[in-house]
Amino acid sequence: MAEQNAPPGARQFIPPQAGTLAELRTAAAGCRGCELHRDATQTVFGRGDESARVVFVGEQPGDLEDQHGLPFVGPAGRLLRRAVDDAGLDPAHLYITNAVKHFRHELRGRRRIHQTPDQVHIVACRPWLVAEFARLRPELVVVLGATAAKALLGPAFRVTRQRGALLPWPAAAEHPQDFTRASVDDTGTDAPAARLLATIHPSAVLRADNQEIAYRGLVDDLTVAARALTGSTTP
Repeated sequence: MAEQNAPPGARQFIPPQAGTLAELRTAAAGCRGCELHRDATQTVFGRGDESARVVFVGEQPGDLEDQHGLPFVGPAGRLLRRAVDDAGLDPAHLYITNAVKHFRHELRGRRRIHQTPDQVHIVACRPWLVAEFARLRPELVVVLGATAAKALLGPAFRVTRQRGALLPWPAAAEHPQDFTRASVDDTGTDAPAARLLATIHPSAVLRADNQEIAYRGLVDDLTVAARALTGSTTP
């Protein structure tokens, strides 16, 4: 049975008393929710502003991220930072994380070659993503690539068809109840409605035959996100 072979998942490793992202990050270092931890150097948790206006969700750490323990510090991360600047987003108010927190790869000689996480890894790691969002109140969620889209929006979502479009968050999520928060403080004030935008992963730009066109498409999508924060509708 597939259910018998499924990994235990991350939920049991999340301390219920963890009230901050820093506490979650510490707990995630000991996660054994799926087999990916065995070949990875370390857990790579999210980083950034706890009061971020924008949350970026990518696929998984790469080789450099696995070595440094930080998301988006390799070539794709450098490209993303450039695109963020070109789109007019404020890097000081961002939080960056991945749907899967361990590096999935295969060895070829001494090289560690990236492998796309399976659905079983996405499901096993999803409790960390839910826990991060429970402590974040973004105005905008930016989904980078197909794996992140599957983690948040379900397997039917296609980035290639719906990229650059603003969707309601968390209503667009596969399980919106996981991300719904009733109030922002003890007064019972409703949380402001956030929005979601999906685009390609920056690593797709690096693999593209025409990187200039692919990069411009990424910046155009992120510019939609930047304008959503300012309320601008100017094309």
